[in-house]
Amino acid sequence: KVLKFGGTSVGTAENIKKVKSIVKSQNCDVIVVVSALGGITDKILTAANNASQGAGDFHTELKEIRTRHEEVIQTLFNGTGSIKDIVNKLLDELEQILTGITLVGELTAKTLDRIAGIGERISSNIVAQFIGAKRFDSSEFIRTDSAFGKAMVDFEVTNKNIQDSFAGFNGIAVVPGFISKNSKGEFTTIGRGGSDYTAAIISAALDVEILEIWTDVNGFMTADPRVIRKAYTIPELTYSEAMELSHFGAKVIYPPTILPVYKKQIPIVIKNTFEPENPGTRILHRVEKGADRIIKGISSISGIALVTIQGIGMVGVAGI
Repeated sequence: KVLKFGGTSVGTAENIKKVKSIVKSQNCDVIVVVSALGGITDKILTAANNASQGAGDFHTELKEIRTRHEEVIQTLFNGTGSIKDIVNKLLDELEQILTGITLVGELTAKTLDRIAGIGERISSNIVAQFIGAKRFDSSEFIRTDSAFGKAMVDFEVTNKNIQDSFAGFNGIAVVPGFISKNSKGEFTTIGRGGSDYTAAIISAALDVEILEIWTDVNGFMTADPRVIRKAYTIPELTYSEAMELSHFGAKVIYPPTILPVYKKQIPIVIKNTFEPENPGTRILHRVEKGADRIIKGISSISGIALVTIQGIGMVGVAGI
């Protein structure tokens, strides 16, 4: 199986303990893909933008990032062991790059890609050590082009790399999501929400039994539960239905995730880290008894205005 845990699922020491319990309860070989601790990537991006303003102060965000990770390490490892050195080294790397951005007063997409995935590099080391798993670096096997910020995956090279990396592997592996490299060995990223995508790429390359995405909700809902109180979890969806709901407002799964596993017809299960006993939503190639529920769910996007512009002077005028 491939199990992916989002930022909320690894957001605190207590949540990481829940992750360990879920992973250890599996009765097969498991590859665990993790996001950065919840909110960390946003803080890194804010720090980078502040640094790029020349006199912009990034130290407030950097201090908060350090404190978050120190608190987690303190709780999980009593603040000791090699994990502290690993995390400090990565945070020092972040500080050096932010200092460089301040000096030049410029933030390029290439530089942003180099630091945007530091949260995943840290969280994967913490989780791997805590659950006693082997850590694999996804940036060493996921290859992309050099379109920094929106890199496209080279699946031919990537699939072979993944198959070679995990040949003969058994037990538990932990992999950072979101990060990748181009052919020159420079860091790239595969889009915000890319940890889901990382998990799907690995799942398809290894033709796994199932992809489980663990998040903080019980799966796809019939509607936004913040708007419709009676909304409930949809037990089963087809790939195309899940893709439609994802594109139009349901923030349960990163839309590109579905394509690699769809091609191999690998089932996806959306599960809740905080209610592991809940069956969640299964996403399959074909759903039985689909005809009795023609409407599966209603997705919604708020904060949209419709503007109507009219007038005879607009007819045939290019650029309107």
